Amino acid sequence: MSNPQHLRYSKEHEWLSAVEDGVATVGITEHAANALGDIVFVQLPEVGDTITAGETCGELESTKSVSDLYSPVTGEVVEANQDVVDDPALVNSAPFEGGWLFKVRVADEPQDLLSADEYTEFSGS
Repeated sequence: MSNPQHLRYSKEHEWLSAVEDGVATVGITEHAANALGDIVFVQLPEVGDTITAGETCGELESTKSVSDLYSPVTGEVVEANQDVVDDPALVNSAPFEGGWLFKVRVADEPQDLLSADEYTEFSGS
């Protein structure tokens, strides 16, 4: 399992892309997707929602459990990935590509996020 070097990671196992034009993409890591098992339902924040770093903003349901989705940043949701709502298995099969969850207009510079190497050490992945 390899964590892409260009992303930053939260201790709640979400990833955040670099902020481009004020917007960043959020998803869950391969480690989290594997730990959850087969994801069967995804509840994402809606476009226009204000989300806060470290607070829940959605839910992922798998055949094993239900897990809260935490926002790694504070900002306004500008896009939700309808593809993962329609086909939640994308989160398992492509967590860093087509399985991304939402895009957010970042209000504050992200704090307390880990580099790929720090996340790998933290998660043991």
